[in-house]
Amino acid sequence: MPPAKQYASAQQPASIPPRNSQAAAAQRQEAMQRNEAVQRQAAAQPAPARTHAPQRQNRPTQMPPQGAPGPRGANSHGQQPPRPPTGPHGPAPVARPPRRRKKKTGRIIALVIVLALFAWPFGLMMWANSKLNHVDALSGAANTPGTTYLIAGSDSREDGTVGGNVKGARADTIMLLHVPKSGPSALISLPRDIYVPIPGHNSNKINASFSFGGPALLVETVEDLTGLTVDHYVEVGFSGVTGIVDAIGGVELCLDYDVNDPQSELKWEAGCHPADGATTLAFARMRKADPLGDIGRAQRQRQVIGAISSSLKSPAKLLNPVTQTSMVKAGTGALVVSEGTGFFDLGKMALAFRSANSKSGVTGTPPITSLDYRPGGVGSAVQLDDAATAQFFKDIAAGTLKPGEYNGLG
Repeated sequence: MPPAKQYASAQQPASIPPRNSQAAAAQRQEAMQRNEAVQRQAAAQPAPARTHAPQRQNRPTQMPPQGAPGPRGANSHGQQPPRPPTGPHGPAPVARPPRRRKKKTGRIIALVIVLALFAWPFGLMMWANSKLNHVDALSGAANTPGTTYLIAGSDSREDGTVGGNVKGARADTIMLLHVPKSGPSALISLPRDIYVPIPGHNSNKINASFSFGGPALLVETVEDLTGLTVDHYVEVGFSGVTGIVDAIGGVELCLDYDVNDPQSELKWEAGCHPADGATTLAFARMRKADPLGDIGRAQRQRQVIGAISSSLKSPAKLLNPVTQTSMVKAGTGALVVSEGTGFFDLGKMALAFRSANSKSGVTGTPPITSLDYRPGGVGSAVQLDDAATAQFFKDIAAGTLKPGEYNGLG
């Protein structure tokens, strides 16, 4: 377009559209302005909070920088620990694991059992010591090596009869138990009729010393015969045998011939049989129906001791409080011991009995030359070989005898 004509066109007023077209354009312009104003206002305001959080698994966990403290109570992974349950008065206490409580209870029970196992024997021993009867029996002679026990079975009835009048207390059973420093323990029966010198009296049967001067003179007589100093004297009343055997439920005894002895009241068929307390007492007392007389009785008495010791090896009896109490009652009621001898010494004596009666021990009698020695004034007596007897007890003291039975006369 030429310049002049262009200028002229610019000076001319714009043509006015129809009325309807102008109103529509104005409305459109006004709507656009309102829309722009709304957009500017929305841009100036902060974004509203979201009403729905995205899924947790789709959101990566943000870890705090290394060394930075996490939220209070959070662990090393930034996770909060579970809150404890609450009660009406605040947080409920956290219960301990039941396993730990059970272990603690088990330890307490075990401790009580251990204390009881130690306390019961100690208490029983103290009680038994208080029940023991003591007598001044030891001579005070110089000690000899090893430990020597003198055991006397007292009986107020001469010849071991059950009935009849009492003629005077006598040592119906005499045994010497020696434990050397080395070598086998020895249990030696001293037949009550052996003919020996008695200090302060004429020679007589050894059990007469008990009748003349009681336990003290018996101890002195035995020490002169054996050369061994007696460390412990133990006197057992025959009633004690009955109670002890019954307390342990009886024992098994053996004899290879029939017996019907009215004096001891022993009735026995050849063989081995269980025996209660009364039968055991008759078995240990019987003498006149035995072909070996006093020697045979000594053998049977050692058998009784061995049977009692063997029975006590059973833990069911040895550890049974009822059996222990019954034994202690029966034993202490029939025991008389020397001053200074207690229940602990009796326990050691029982162990020595068991050792001597085993295959590793020594049993028997001193060497005998006659079972019917008649020196006059004392009736029939047992005569010892003096020289052989002296050597026999020297070997026992030294512990040099080989295990076995000596001088059994069959």
